[in-house]
Parts: sequence; structure tokens; C-alpha cells
Amino acid sequence: MRRITRIATVGVASAALALSATACGGKSSSDAGDNQDKAAIAYDIGGRGDQSFNDAAYAGLEKAEKDLGVTGKEAEPSEGEGDPDKVQRLTELARAGNNPVIGVGFAYAPAIAEVAPKFPKTTFGLIDDTSKTGKNIANLVFNEEQGSYLAGVAAAKVTKSNTVGFIGGVETPLIKKFEAGFVQGVKDTKKNVNVKVQYLTQPPDFGGFAKPDLGKAAAEGQIDAGADVIYAAAGLAGSGSIEAAAKAKKWAIGVDSDQYNQKGLAAYKEYILTSVTKDVSDSVYNLIKSVKDGKPQSGEVRYGLDKDGVGLATSNPAFTKMADVTAAVNKAKADIIAGKITVKTAP
Repeated sequence: MRRITRIATVGVASAALALSATACGGKSSSDAGDNQDKAAIAYDIGGRGDQSFNDAAYAGLEKAEKDLGVTGKEAEPSEGEGDPDKVQRLTELARAGNNPVIGVGFAYAPAIAEVAPKFPKTTFGLIDDTSKTGKNIANLVFNEEQGSYLAGVAAAKVTKSNTVGFIGGVETPLIKKFEAGFVQGVKDTKKNVNVKVQYLTQPPDFGGFAKPDLGKAAAEGQIDAGADVIYAAAGLAGSGSIEAAAKAKKWAIGVDSDQYNQKGLAAYKEYILTSVTKDVSDSVYNLIKSVKDGKPQSGEVRYGLDKDGVGLATSNPAFTKMADVTAAVNKAKADIIAGKITVKTAP
């Protein structure tokens, strides 16, 4: 697998494309149409190694390499980048013959909308966004609010202080889905539990997804205010909140990946009660496979509780031993799938 690290943006567009295509080891548009199966992912803020969202996408690409024989390429974001940087990155990957090209995160929506029409034979995957559509765009989206509702049920069942915390990386509509589901799950389970909500940054500052120190400080503040369960939907910054919770011997709830099993968080796993999982890995793998099979996905491809596209991890033995907690979670899951519970998508 080829990994591309982005450091800076070259000012002149044509020169940038030529230089970075060489750095990618990619091919020019004239010879991009070879018979080699190649797929690429362009990472969201935080990049690979975030123990969460981006790592889940990488797992899907890695599986496709092993199972499908494709050659994978990865492209990292640069700090403080804008849409032109993303347009350049996606263009390079498409020109190099990668198909599909997958933008990991809603921040890629404007760039994919610009680049996809220029490469009509290439499928573009857009994770977590449906605002930009096209014949060759697959919108890979999830019912995050449903998984977060289950986390809220668990948090309400285990809290002893009747105070829990939610930390959002950046206050966007997507992350507010996590908040909405979590708060509803808490309140439906135990009305008198206080939910403290905090966002690390506001758009256009997306640093709240990338800075563990911000997550750590926010979690410490919530714990000082009485919270004994912290749920963070904050990408790499969420690792800081997990660290803070573990050091205070309070429960943390992970997000996107099963963070109990993330090597980078092994020192804190005892206190990772569970994680709200999104099957980003399978969404990436399934899109790559659809292209390889000659039947590329397009339009909205949704993953919810009914398809195990979102859920609550059960890796921590301490969690699975809590019979009353897991029973409440399982009942809530069944009720959501049956339509007895409708989970809000906004607070």
C-alpha cells in the first residue's frame, strides 16, 4: 500500500498537479486507464493513526487489498487546508488511475462535487455526506444517532453521580446527530441524569477533530463537574478524553472504531466501557468491491442498526458482565429497529 503524506500546498495549480502526481507515484491522465485494480482513500482531519474514524477507513482499504487483490493508496490531509487542497488531492488520485477514490469525511463534499464530473468513469465515495450527489458519487452515510442512543442508555445505567458528559469535536450537523442520540438515550432511560455538552471548536476551525489536548481538557472539566461517564465524538481529539477518563478512573465511551481494541489506547482500555461503532470499514470495502465487480455503488448507501452499520461494541468483558445494562441496550436496539423508538437527529 502506498501512503502519501501531504505537507504543503503548491500555489500554481498546474505545477502542483504535475509535482504531486510524481510524489504519488501516480500516472498521467494519458495512461491512467491500465488494467491494474487500484483504490484510494483521502483521509479526514487527523489522518491515519487517529484510533477512530480514519483508521476504520484504512481497515476497509487494507481488507480490500488482501481479499480483492487491489492496490491501495492513502493520502493525508495537511493542517489548515482548504477545498482547493482537497480538489488537488482527489484529482491526483483519479488521474493516477485509482477507482474508486474515497473522501473520508463530509469536508470532502465540495471537492468531490467539483472533481467527480471531470472523471465520469471513476467512482467517488463520499463518507458522511449526502449534500453533493452525482452519477459516479456514492454517498456512504450512517445512522450515528441510533448508535449514540444505545450509548446514552448504557451511560444512564452505569452512572453513579447522575452526571454524564458529551464532547463533540466540532459543532457541525453531523456531530450534533451524535449528541442528539446520546442525550435522548440518557433521558429516555433515566430522566434525572444531567448531560453536560461541550464542543471543542466551531467551524471553520476543524481542529477539534485533531487535538487530543483539547479533548483531554474538556473531559477533565466535565469530570471535575461531576461526570463519571464521558462520550466523545471527536476523532483524534477523543483519545485525549479517554485518557482523562481513565486517569480519573471514570468510564469512557469510544466512537467510530471499537476503541477498546485500538493499540494506541491499550493503556486506557480498562476504562473504555464500550464504543459507538460505525461500519466505515465495510462501507469502504463494499464500495471497492462494487467497482471491481463492475457494478459500482452510487447514490445514498445507508448503514443503520438494522444492518449492523452502527452499533455498540461488546469487547470489554466488564461491559458484557453488566446484565441489566446489556439487556437495556438490547431492548433499545430492538425497539429502534422495530420503529417503536424514533431517534432524533438534532438536539
